Amino acid sequence: MANNKKDYTETVSFNADELRRENIRQILHTVQEALDERGYNSINQLAGYLISNDPAYISSHKNARSLIQSVDRTEIIEELVRCYLKGTK
Repeated sequence: MANNKKDYTETVSFNADELRRENIRQILHTVQEALDERGYNSINQLAGYLISNDPAYISSHKNARSLIQSVDRTEIIEELVRCYLKGTK
């Protein structure tokens, strides 16, 4: 029988930045899915929103508009640039 006891003396590292970035990625995927389901070009709609800050570019389907507005637009742009530059190395 294996010992399944957790070692509570071990220090756990918490990375708030990574959690924030993962939250942004999840929101973007959810918004993309909602836009695609409604027949919109999700890339064009997200770009329009990010350029103009006009939430009308994002459908309210699946609460996408509220979700995208829950994150600062600058943080979304930073995460998109970070992912793009990591992918183009």
